Amino acid sequence: MSSEKSVPGEGTREAELEVEMKKTQVRQITHFPEDTREVPSSERELDAKAIIPNPQDQDSPEGPADTSPVTSTAAGPNIPEIAEDTAPTTFTIQDHNIPEIAEDTAPVTCTAQDHTIPEIAEDTALATYTAQDHNTPEIAEDTAPVTTAQDDNTPEIAEDESPVTCSDLAGDTPVMGPSHTSPDISTPPESTVPEDPANSPSTTPASVSPPGEIKIDSVEIDSVSLSWGSPAGMDVIPPSLKITYSSSVKDNTLSITAPSNSTFIPKLRPGREYSFTITAMVENGTESTAVSASVCTKPSPPGEVKIDSVESNSVSLSWSSPYNMDGIPHTFYITYSSSGKSHQDSITTPSNSTVISELRPGREYSFTVTTMLKNGTQSTPVSTSVCTKPSPPGEIKIDSVETDSVSLSWGRPAGMKEIPHSFKISYSSSVEDNTLYINVVSNSTVISELRPGKGYTFTVTTVLENGTQSMPVSTSVCTKTHLEDLLCMLGLENCFPGKITLSTVLEIGTESITDEPIQSLKKLPWCFLKRLMMVNVTARSTKCSAAETDTDSILQDLDSVLELTASNDDQDTNIINPLDLLVALFLCSDSFLQQEMMLKMLMCQFAVPLLLPDCSTSQCTLMLWAMRDIVKKFRPRSLADSKGFVEDSIVSTAMPMISFVRLGDCSLSKSQILNQVLSNPQQYHDFFTHRDMECGNVPRRISNGLVEIGWYLPCGKKNLDIFPEPIAVANLRGDLLSFQKQFSILCQTSSTVFIFFDSIAESKCKLLSSAGDIKAQLYLVGNFPNTTEKKNFLKNLASQLQLSTSHILLKNKQTNDAEFVSKLRLTMNDIMENCQHTMTIEGMSAEAHELGIPVDEDCTACQNAKRSAAEITSKINDVVRYKEDQLPLQGKLWKELAKIEKEECRLQKAGDKPLEQYKANLQREKQKLRQQQSSYNMSEAIGCFFTAISNESKEERSYFLKWMRMNLDVIARKKLSGLRDEYKEKCCKFSENKDIIADLDRQISDSSLGIEHFMREMGQLYEAACSLPPSNAYRLQFQDLPSLGADLLLDGFPLELVDGDASNIPVKWVTDVLTELHRKVQPKSRLLVVTVLGVQSTGKSTLLNTMFGVQFAVSSGRCTRGAFMLLIRVKEDLKGVLKCDFILVIDTEGLKSPELAQLEDSYEHDNELATLVVGLSDVTIINIAMENSTEMKDILQIVVHAFLRMDKVGKKPNCQFVHQNVGDVSAHDNNARDRNKLLEQLNEMTQAAARMEKLDPNTKLTDVMEYDPEHNNWYIPGLWHGIPPMAPVNTGYSETVYEFKKSLIEVLKSCKFQTLKEFLEWTRSLWKAVKYENFIFSFRNSLVAEAYSNVCVEFNKWEWAFQKHMYNWLATAETRISNTNEQSSNLDEFLSSLQAEAFQELTSQEMTSLEKLTKYYDSKEGHVNLVESYRATFERSIKTLRIETENSVTNKLTAAIDFQKEMKKVHDVNEKHKAILEERVLQLLAKCRKRNKDLSEEQLKNKFEKMWEETVKRLDFKGLEKIDIGLDVFNQLRNKLKRNVGAVNMVLNEATDLTEYGKTQFNVTDKHFDPVWCKKHHADPMDLSTNPKEEAEAMVKSVTEQCMEFVANKKRSKTDYHETYTRELLEMIDVKLKGTEKLQTNAQFEVDLKLHICGFAAREFQQMHEDFIKVNDPLNHLEKFRPQYSSDFIDLYHKKDQSQKKAGEFTERCLKPAVREYVNKALGLDIVDEMLTGADSLKYSTRSYFQHSILKQLLDDNNFKKYVEYSTNYNGFVKGWILNRIIDQFSNSKALSDLQVKRFEAITKKIQEAIEKEKKTLTKSETILTLLKKICSNLNSDIVISTGNLGLTFIHNKANREEFIEYLQKSVNEMKTSLSAEVSQGCDINKKLNKLPFKPQDELFKRMFGCGKQCPFCKVPCEAGGKDHEQHHASVHRPQGLGEHRWSKSEKLMVDVCSTAVQSFVRFQNSDTQGKYHPYKYYRKFYPDWNIAPDASIEASDYWKYILTAFNEQFAEEYKAKPADIPKQWRRITKEQALKSINEVYNME
Repeated sequence: MSSEKSVPGEGTREAELEVEMKKTQVRQITHFPEDTREVPSSERELDAKAIIPNPQDQDSPEGPADTSPVTSTAAGPNIPEIAEDTAPTTFTIQDHNIPEIAEDTAPVTCTAQDHTIPEIAEDTALATYTAQDHNTPEIAEDTAPVTTAQDDNTPEIAEDESPVTCSDLAGDTPVMGPSHTSPDISTPPESTVPEDPANSPSTTPASVSPPGEIKIDSVEIDSVSLSWGSPAGMDVIPPSLKITYSSSVKDNTLSITAPSNSTFIPKLRPGREYSFTITAMVENGTESTAVSASVCTKPSPPGEVKIDSVESNSVSLSWSSPYNMDGIPHTFYITYSSSGKSHQDSITTPSNSTVISELRPGREYSFTVTTMLKNGTQSTPVSTSVCTKPSPPGEIKIDSVETDSVSLSWGRPAGMKEIPHSFKISYSSSVEDNTLYINVVSNSTVISELRPGKGYTFTVTTVLENGTQSMPVSTSVCTKTHLEDLLCMLGLENCFPGKITLSTVLEIGTESITDEPIQSLKKLPWCFLKRLMMVNVTARSTKCSAAETDTDSILQDLDSVLELTASNDDQDTNIINPLDLLVALFLCSDSFLQQEMMLKMLMCQFAVPLLLPDCSTSQCTLMLWAMRDIVKKFRPRSLADSKGFVEDSIVSTAMPMISFVRLGDCSLSKSQILNQVLSNPQQYHDFFTHRDMECGNVPRRISNGLVEIGWYLPCGKKNLDIFPEPIAVANLRGDLLSFQKQFSILCQTSSTVFIFFDSIAESKCKLLSSAGDIKAQLYLVGNFPNTTEKKNFLKNLASQLQLSTSHILLKNKQTNDAEFVSKLRLTMNDIMENCQHTMTIEGMSAEAHELGIPVDEDCTACQNAKRSAAEITSKINDVVRYKEDQLPLQGKLWKELAKIEKEECRLQKAGDKPLEQYKANLQREKQKLRQQQSSYNMSEAIGCFFTAISNESKEERSYFLKWMRMNLDVIARKKLSGLRDEYKEKCCKFSENKDIIADLDRQISDSSLGIEHFMREMGQLYEAACSLPPSNAYRLQFQDLPSLGADLLLDGFPLELVDGDASNIPVKWVTDVLTELHRKVQPKSRLLVVTVLGVQSTGKSTLLNTMFGVQFAVSSGRCTRGAFMLLIRVKEDLKGVLKCDFILVIDTEGLKSPELAQLEDSYEHDNELATLVVGLSDVTIINIAMENSTEMKDILQIVVHAFLRMDKVGKKPNCQFVHQNVGDVSAHDNNARDRNKLLEQLNEMTQAAARMEKLDPNTKLTDVMEYDPEHNNWYIPGLWHGIPPMAPVNTGYSETVYEFKKSLIEVLKSCKFQTLKEFLEWTRSLWKAVKYENFIFSFRNSLVAEAYSNVCVEFNKWEWAFQKHMYNWLATAETRISNTNEQSSNLDEFLSSLQAEAFQELTSQEMTSLEKLTKYYDSKEGHVNLVESYRATFERSIKTLRIETENSVTNKLTAAIDFQKEMKKVHDVNEKHKAILEERVLQLLAKCRKRNKDLSEEQLKNKFEKMWEETVKRLDFKGLEKIDIGLDVFNQLRNKLKRNVGAVNMVLNEATDLTEYGKTQFNVTDKHFDPVWCKKHHADPMDLSTNPKEEAEAMVKSVTEQCMEFVANKKRSKTDYHETYTRELLEMIDVKLKGTEKLQTNAQFEVDLKLHICGFAAREFQQMHEDFIKVNDPLNHLEKFRPQYSSDFIDLYHKKDQSQKKAGEFTERCLKPAVREYVNKALGLDIVDEMLTGADSLKYSTRSYFQHSILKQLLDDNNFKKYVEYSTNYNGFVKGWILNRIIDQFSNSKALSDLQVKRFEAITKKIQEAIEKEKKTLTKSETILTLLKKICSNLNSDIVISTGNLGLTFIHNKANREEFIEYLQKSVNEMKTSLSAEVSQGCDINKKLNKLPFKPQDELFKRMFGCGKQCPFCKVPCEAGGKDHEQHHASVHRPQGLGEHRWSKSEKLMVDVCSTAVQSFVRFQNSDTQGKYHPYKYYRKFYPDWNIAPDASIEASDYWKYILTAFNEQFAEEYKAKPADIPKQWRRITKEQALKSINEVYNME
């Protein structure tokens, strides 16, 4: 860079002159061009150059990029933005605004002074500034370091920039592009300017003028033409002109002389800068000053432009270097434009080549290249043109692929919209060499005539009209095989191979229950599977409804019919051959679905696939595994006489096989003939699909090569059997020549092969004759040859094959089908008779392997599973012995455990043993049996079984279970076959062989062995392990078993719920399996339950299998035992409707089974099972075989019992009656009478069952189940259509079952789902209840308990809302009464209006509560349906609450009105006295004021006192009249007892003074009891465990205490006596006496007790009355206000302002007491509200929770005395406990004061509002007295304000009312503050509670105490909700010794828990039984209102067992008995276990 600096003052003028010419140009420049290069320091001098514009740049304001550097000196203008990457520029700047320098600019050198330098953008080159007093703007981030000078505001400089240096120069800096160049003009230096001639030296020529300005006339590559003006004044002496010139790159200078004013200078070099100097010279050599100019010669042009490459959006150009330009810096300027655009684009490049990009495809472009110097000078252009390639097509999409065509499409080429073009497609196959081409105009096409299943590559290019092609775009695809094509048509493309599972098919979705027509082929497979799973023989109907057309509606004439018929060729794409559908489904199904399909097809008598072809691989598979599960029964002729039969797997049954094949085309329908051959003459059936079936004539696409097999199995009846022995018939589809493997295996395995043909060509003859090693006999079957040639060929073939004429069956025109079929049958019979070769399908697998045909069960998983199963089953010889050795836990030990569990519940063998001791012994026995179980190591068989089902491979596990089941079935069949034969033989002589038959019956039962036995053993292993400690190693090894069980359930495997052999549920095992299942599927664990009940062998399992497609065991000897459950998933589309995720199907063993009929408890067993499954189900199917009416009645009796029991425990399942074997179409109508009769029978049975269950005998069937005779009865035809084994399933059967299924789903939609956990809880609780004989009163369920608890919680809220509302209303009403000043008559009217108002309020609250109850039950939340039976109880309780509240409100309103009447009298007297006194005071005041002398206060007082005494003496002070309360009480008592006669009246007549009664303790004596009973009792005390006299004394104590408390509360109220008090008292006594009827007390007892209580009450009420009279005595009342009157008199005399005083007095004397009373009235209510809604509200939400709280507190306190009080004085204990809880809660916190403050604030706010209201409406005429009356009136409904005797009359009329109001407001605020402070200091909570008119402890006691009834045995309190419950119950009972019961002989306290005792036959006696012993089991005879349910578990009563054990001695001493005999197990119960037991019982966490 230049190091020059301009010095101030030097050369500035020259610079100004030089720059002046360029000012205009500089101002027009916008910014520096991009990519300018750095100028070397040697070139950075200010020159005036001639810059010649480029014509092509005239339109561009910027000019070409890469402009050469410009060095300029400038002054003034703003310098615009410097573009990115510009070359360095030297600036000399003064007072300039420098604009933004763009990113990436090259270095700029600046010297500036007082300049404003704008922002330099990011990434600018490094800038160095020397600045002074400059405002330098921000330079963006990322600039390189910046050097700044003094006093500058230097902006931020962007990073990464090249350096910029600024030096101080004056002037603007012009920036010129190539298009704005002009010659640089140089002026002579200052030293050469001519001087004044006068001052010039004489040596200097003075007269030579310089030439004029030099002009550049032309510039070429190697020459320049110059001209100039003539020198001025030299016309006379023409000078010669000397031209010197030199190049910028050469030192030598050349000169020439020009005679004229112009010259031409040649031989210059291109692109050089030349300086020209011209001087005028005269002859004497004197020269003028020089005139100079400089110019650059044009550069030489580039060489020829070459097109190196052309793309769609770019062109690569190159050219040779310009001539003679070496060493001259230059660039190349390229311009280009397309043919369709006028605008030119340009670029600059330094090299000889470039790539022009961003071109548009398919366009003709012209390119021009010029050489350009740094100064912008350009050479002559060199041009060329070229067309860009078209852009390639977009990505190729495969729109569709068919077997012979592919549909392609691609995106349009980019940027080719306006350019004509087409597309060229080339394609070739991977197996063919030739490539084919097509051209298309559009961007899609269909390539046809392709080969199926071949891979093709497709390439597409864009082609222009000139033939130019784009880059190719390619894709590859394989055409569909016929299989793929068909699978796509069927929508199965994603299911191949083998992806459809059995569980998928069994899922229940919308399509399972809808009958929409099949509109497309995609629905066909699922419709087929749906029908097949329901064994519907119409399943093969594969025609879509869309394929059917109504020809009548669209055809008008015969021509149209013919035309349509002709056009309906075989290419209809909406129909499919049934065989194709079958093959496709088998290929897409997994092995287990294939097995199920085979089973169902065989039931429908469809031929099944033997060899399944896969046309995509030309391979076929032997379907051995798929047929493994088929078991058939038949009776060959050899067993016809003995009535025996053969039952075996079809794959292992040896029989001859006859195959039928076709050679070439054949006019005979092979399949149709076979159907006729196999069909009974009376019943034709299509075993094989044939051409005349629906869609049978549709060309087969994938099923050619299929070999089907069918069987003919005889039934043993000569007239019906077509063939006497079983035979297999195979049928090859397609021409045998195309399927050599299939033909080969058939020839190797068949006895005979029938070849159907029409004509046999010579080639076919050779093929058949050359086929060697054909084991089968060959038969030829065809039409009779009609030509000699055909006959000759036939003879030749017969000769070559050595066939006799009998082996050729020909059908001529004269032979009809029947004759031909008969002939064929005869031939087949002959073959069978002479057949020596039989085969099994198992045996065929060896032949298949030899021929390279795969077998389906060869897969690894299947073979591994087969070996695992064989390892177990191969060792089974004797089933009974095997079960004892390998499955020992489920035998005797398990059955013993089951018996003990039932005995624990029923206690039938307890005898006289103490029950708890007996139960403890049973527990020990159970534990011993469990120990014996756990002593067994896992057997070898179970070890293998466990290992196999633990396999991680789900597929292998499923194979294993299948193999196990099939192997076990084989073993069972073999064993059972012999036993059945022997059983049949012995039954012929039943009476002689009775014992043997029973033993055989047992053996048949014991010989049953299935997977359920292995699973049962696992369950027992798990249960035994769970009885061990958690860390025990034996237990740990079985901890994963429940997870396996859950997996099996999810896999669709049935799991045993009830063990049919032991009649028991392994509860722990089932619990943990279902819990694990819940964990695996949550949150999707909602389920609905369907169960089936019915007589054995009536088709229950078959019904379920048909309905749901499941696999409950139905084979011979496999009758269901117990109950099995199976899960079926619900599809998403049905989940929303059913609101469940699974349907759980429970299949049960047959009721009234022959195996159990001989057992004594068989009826009980059936009852138990029926009760369980009915209780678990949402829908119960009752399956009835119509042919057995006796058994039907028996089963209905059992079912009715079950439903009756369920109704009583809160479930009401839907019941569906299925009548089997009713085939008549009119069955439903014809059976209307039968249905009505059935309903009558069911009603009778229900009533009989109700009597047995000790329930309402008028109960009807519809009361206990949802039953509609019209819609809940289904009549189903028989299963088989014909005689098995060749009979198919009856279509009517499957169709009716399907209709039933749809109806069933509709029923389920209205059922409420249950979760798996809830189902489990029902299972446990139902089974426990089932084990008790008295089910209904033994049922306990946590779900029911929770639902009941929830409704109790809600009811208690409603009840409290009701009571709270009415209490508030009553408080308001009483306040209104107290504030009224009406007369007596008006008060009576007021009472009537209040009573009417109360009635409305009560009605409203009652309706609200009932609506809440209804809404709660309608919400269906929280299992509310389970407590539906309690709805009526709660409704009654609401009505009772209303009645009780109404009575209470009426009494209190009446008492309040009567009290107000009395107070009115007092008030009138007081007002009269007040008026007189006020008059006397005013008279005295006037008299005193008339005196001239002022009186002192003492004198005033004396005068007032004198006046007061004189006035009072004259007043009449008659107060309230005193009445005889005792008389009133006695009269009411007499009226109450007037119904009694005799002794009662005599006692009443003798009662002279009631107040003399009740002074001493009431004693119960013999006279209070029935004389006969008393006499008997004294004669024979009977050792009663409880003493009636003691019970009567306890009752007397209780009622006396209650009545005394009632009287005390009334007395504390400070009101007058009212007659209603006595009425309430007598009602209270009557309520208590109702419960003493059993005590045998007489009328004397009632009279004495009432006299005793009424005597005490009369005295107290009399005292209360007298106290009230005293308080309200007029004289006392007047004297009370004497000081106030005196004070007011003195104030009036002194004329003091009384506003403040009276405001304070009004607040203190009137408002404050009223507010206190208001708060006290509401405080009790608030306390109750806080207790019921606060932190501990749960304790008081229900009586059960309350009990839990008490028991927990007692346990924590561990205080014996409290337990005694709880047991013996429950009433008092609860009251005390509640009071203590209130005290605890409110004494140690601010809670109580907060409640009071809240009330203070509320009422104070109302007072202030009342004052403010009157303040706003204040009038001038209003006095303070009137004002206060209005304020009080506003508060009439809130508080009772007494304003009497305030002396307001004495206030000056001039008193300031506004001031009074202010004082009053202030006083009210002070009152609120003082009262709040007062209560905040705390108080004695106990005293506070006793003073409250509404006592919270009493209200809470009433709510929690409930009915107060106690268990008659153990004395636990009733916990039932509501007020009017019919049944008493408690959550947990306790040893009866705690209820003071003892053994009569030993006097020891009883340890028996009554919840245990009531299940036994142990007896009790007491006064209720009149001393007679009575079984606990029938306790309801004496206590029908008590429901004592058994404990939920053995640990449930641990709490009380612990307590009795801990305080045994103390309780014995307290109850005057001997200590109980505590069982040893009780002593091991810890405190923690005791607490845990009540937590579980009360469902507390």
